[in-house]
Amino acid sequence: MKIGELAKVTGLTPSRIRFYEAEGLISPPQRQSNGYRNYSAEVANLLKIIDNAQRAGFSLGQIRCFLPQEQKKWDHEGLIQSLEKRIAEIELMQKQLEESKSELLSLIASIANRPDGISCEDNMAAADRAIA
Repeated sequence: MKIGELAKVTGLTPSRIRFYEAEGLISPPQRQSNGYRNYSAEVANLLKIIDNAQRAGFSLGQIRCFLPQEQKKWDHEGLIQSLEKRIAEIELMQKQLEESKSELLSLIASIANRPDGISCEDNMAAADRAIA
């Protein structure tokens, strides 16, 4: 299929597809006699995996590590390990974000419940001491 067709199937722009090709994430396609790229159906599936992995937060280098050298020879164990590792990283980030959120909510409560007669500056200093 031509790059325009591949773009429609995958939801990616032709420039993004060419970028992934230039980065070595997909193999260069065969060229037709007129110079047009001719992609196989397997490339569409591979591009969807690459796009999903990027949206899940994988860097191109990380994606490159778990993609097969040959499209039909996937390392299932390696892929599962990479995905499980990313899930653990996301869970850690979620925990850290939840802790940050809790601290910010406490700070908001301290600021919102400022006693009468105390300046905002003094209240902030007291809130800083309470968080530390």
